Amino acid sequence: MKNIPSSCVLIRHEGETPRERSTCGWRDLLISRQDSNVAAWAHAVDIDGAREHYHKRATELYYVLDGEGSVLLNGVAHAVRKGSLVHIPPGVVHGAQGRMRVLVVGIPDISDDDLFFPPTKGTGPV
Repeated sequence: MKNIPSSCVLIRHEGETPRERSTCGWRDLLISRQDSNVAAWAHAVDIDGAREHYHKRATELYYVLDGEGSVLLNGVAHAVRKGSLVHIPPGVVHGAQGRMRVLVVGIPDISDDDLFFPPTKGTGPV
């Protein structure tokens, strides 16, 4: 068995982590930009109308903890409910509708410079 240094182990509890407004709703930063030496980030997000966006480097996994709604992937709505998992590769424009509590995992770790918005009609390329 591999001996892992205790400085690499993280245990967090919802309600005891920083909480902030995001593109998708309110998120609890379970593992995020405040952490070092992590391979991914994980946020518990209360989705309340997620603005469509995409990432050029990050893959995201959405796991619906509670509620239901739809996830938009490149303009196509897909129904989701408690227990649904959505894999979103880099470059896929995505957003969500409905009221859901979602565990969002991003791989690799979070980067503020990897958030992009598609052009709105009539504005031309980004």
